[in-house]
Amino acid sequence: MNRWQNLWRFIPLFGLMMLLLTGCGSDTISALRPRGPVARDQLFLMKLSLGIMVLVVLVVFVIYIYVLVRFRKKKGDKDIVPKQVEGSHTLEIIWTVIPIILLLILAVPTVSYTVKLSENHIENKDAVHVKVTAHQFWWQFDYPELGIATAQDLVIPTNKKIALEITSADVVHSFWVPSLGGKQDTNVGMTNIMYLEADDAAVFLGKCAELCGASHALMDFKVISKSDADFNAWVDKLKKPAAIPADAKAGEQVFKDNCLSCHAVNAQGLGFGPNLNGFASREMIAGVLPRGKNNDQNLHDWIVDPNSVKPGTKMPAFGPTGAKHLEEQQVKDLIKYLNALQ
Repeated sequence: MNRWQNLWRFIPLFGLMMLLLTGCGSDTISALRPRGPVARDQLFLMKLSLGIMVLVVLVVFVIYIYVLVRFRKKKGDKDIVPKQVEGSHTLEIIWTVIPIILLLILAVPTVSYTVKLSENHIENKDAVHVKVTAHQFWWQFDYPELGIATAQDLVIPTNKKIALEITSADVVHSFWVPSLGGKQDTNVGMTNIMYLEADDAAVFLGKCAELCGASHALMDFKVISKSDADFNAWVDKLKKPAAIPADAKAGEQVFKDNCLSCHAVNAQGLGFGPNLNGFASREMIAGVLPRGKNNDQNLHDWIVDPNSVKPGTKMPAFGPTGAKHLEEQQVKDLIKYLNALQ
């Protein structure tokens, strides 16, 4: 019994740990560190509303403390009822007008920025048009004017408006890149619009912000901002078929026999699953596992048993217990081929 009674001693420790852990993680996944004009406008509204709330709290506490001290009963005081101000027109006007003024200070810029940030830039010739489709549990990005499509990595040019059309292929998700702008829900059968803009070349973390299933917490993606020259080079590279080396031809055949029905490897990316064109240039496997020459084991684990990495994923397992069993050598050949998709 004493053990449970002493647990309260750990409450300050847990509070301190929570405070310290709030500072962990990438600075590109914080709405308090904007890296684009949309995020800066939204941070201004957050600061404005927080400032008004803090001001109201301070004023209330100052009045409360003043009344507590000024009208406290002192030793020797008689039980005298102070002068009553109930029904004072002056006070009624003051505490009616002040909240109205505060609401106007908050409402006017909020409405103004809401209208501004909901502008449709799809027809803007200077903007890059991207159609975003959310799936359980991955992201598809189509660039209709450029004739390309990719998955998991949204590549954009810096200092340009990115006009987004956002929808869902299955359940409700939510597109969110904290450093570049607020979230937007994705709904089946509906298309929502928003736009983003990045100040500089960097990699920004994005997440699904709506509970969507077993691997909701793993439904991550990246927004990679590049200079105009680098972005154009990326587009040109994605449109060219990958040069497959001779030692990866066996893996290419394994891919055609087992994976091509779901995954495309062309610029347009027409397929049931993520487009794997340019897969070897991506930083992550399935959005959650690091990839690269030293991380082939991660790719192996994903191919053999994807549900152990991302529960609820629709990709079948190709391991010994999978419906589509591949021999170990076939898996190695497939990995070699995927690593050649530059």
